[in-house]
Amino acid sequence: MSNKKLRRVGLSQELCDRLSRHQIVNCQDFLGLSPLELMKVTGLSYGGVQELLYMVSRACAPQMQTAYDIKMRRSAELSPAFLSTTLSALDKALHGGVACGSLTEITGPPGCGKTQFCIMMSVLATLPTNMGGLEGTVVYIDTESAFTAERLVEIAESRFPLYFNTEEKLLLISSKVHLHRELSCEAVLQRLESLEEEIISKGVKLVIVDSIASVVRKEFDPQLQGNIKERNKFLAKQASLLKYLAEEFSLPVPDQI
Repeated sequence: MSNKKLRRVGLSQELCDRLSRHQIVNCQDFLGLSPLELMKVTGLSYGGVQELLYMVSRACAPQMQTAYDIKMRRSAELSPAFLSTTLSALDKALHGGVACGSLTEITGPPGCGKTQFCIMMSVLATLPTNMGGLEGTVVYIDTESAFTAERLVEIAESRFPLYFNTEEKLLLISSKVHLHRELSCEAVLQRLESLEEEIISKGVKLVIVDSIASVVRKEFDPQLQGNIKERNKFLAKQASLLKYLAEEFSLPVPDQI
């Protein structure tokens, strides 16, 4: 919740713009500053800053809830609990498919089909709800330049030939998958930190990272002193961001390791 953007916690647009000029864009940035620093940045009095600190803290702090509250809220939600993989054995093992509202790690040796699975899930997320899809768009973060629109169309045609039976529908699915090629750890983090507005504005129903392992292998040599600590710090940060997005927007979030 600390990754929630300040413009979504009740602060005025003018104040958000002023804070943004100082690279203060989310609750974590804001709460990491002292009252004196905030007074300098915002131009407010000590009392005004204290009110803001209380507002931001309340907005990003998890609310106390009972197990019954969680069960009733999930029962009342219109969004599905799972995105089916359409692979009966896998759906059975996952008790319904890839869970919405949580992070799902996809692991396996090179060449076993992890990227193909991610592309297939992208197709499924765009399908109408009466076909088991989420009827939304997809954010696909590609760190290996492995994603191709041609492969997306091939999978769509082969898996659902009766639905994807026109050029118009094939073009439509291509427009619903928003590809971001991020080739470094820093670029991945920056993209994840900026995804909230894209999820809201574009009706995103699925976020995929393919893959975290690729950028980690390129940047962190485990033989070098201090690299293990920095690698773990990056992995924890990206997992926290993905978990927040999944929970905040009830999204399934496959993360390839």
